[in-house]
Amino acid sequence: MPAHPDAPPVDVPTAWSWRLAPALVVCLAAPAFFVVRVPWLGWSLLAVGLALAWLLERRDAGPRPDPAPRRAPTATAGRSGAAGIRAPSLVRDLSLIAAGLLVVSAISLRAELDNLAMARFALALGGAVAVPYVLSRWVYRDRAIRFPWRGGGRWTTFQWVWLVAVLVLGWLILPFYFITSGVYLNWPVVDTPELIARLFVGVGAVGIWDELFFICTCFALLRRHFAFWQANVLQAVVFVSFLWELGYQAWGPLLTIPFALLQGFIFMKTRSLTYVVTVHLLFDAIVFLVLVHAHNPGLLDGFFLV
Repeated sequence: MPAHPDAPPVDVPTAWSWRLAPALVVCLAAPAFFVVRVPWLGWSLLAVGLALAWLLERRDAGPRPDPAPRRAPTATAGRSGAAGIRAPSLVRDLSLIAAGLLVVSAISLRAELDNLAMARFALALGGAVAVPYVLSRWVYRDRAIRFPWRGGGRWTTFQWVWLVAVLVLGWLILPFYFITSGVYLNWPVVDTPELIARLFVGVGAVGIWDELFFICTCFALLRRHFAFWQANVLQAVVFVSFLWELGYQAWGPLLTIPFALLQGFIFMKTRSLTYVVTVHLLFDAIVFLVLVHAHNPGLLDGFFLV
């Protein structure tokens, strides 16, 4: 998935590669930060992953036999196109993921709805998207991250049908999960119009951020170096770990793992950020209604089956 029309083509491996090792180590920092919640372990994994990537790139950049006649270097050597966009680098791309993880891990992801907590979330989550983007565009100058809101063309019939299916599946599964497992208690009680409105804004904002960071940042960066399924599994590790601390615990990974993998697959097929965000927001709309229902028995009893 090239990040920019002028970007050089990426030779994506179709088999196992040692380059997967540093990517996996960096992505495993996410469960260290968000599941077991041991910050020093997360920092260590990020450092080890980046060091491994640097060593592998140095090895790959070593002298090789060159039977072809040497040509004088040009002003655009090592770059591509008039825009001067640099070729993909595993070290740079993993460092962007690491930067985002460090920003998010700086705060507790416990769901709270007071002004200070919402401001803290806005700054940390916004920074986790903005910092890698700024580094990529103006420091590394490789434009590895972009947000294709208008990508993918017109939605197909199947895409419209899938939106309806998301609503139906969410309506059937989410009430059972949240209420029978008790994980709805990981979210604050919302029993006033103001708190319900804050919950609506918070759930929707985090849902949009999920796609900006996990799909358009983590997945897109990993896809520049690895086969689709490898990049998708790696981004799902990060995605699901974040959702765990956010509150999707108990047997929640049985839902969040398929959801994360599907979002990566849908983005790969549609190339449309608008579409994956729409899918996520529809799913989160059901999450919002279930949380209101769980904290206010009797309010939506006729709407859900549980």
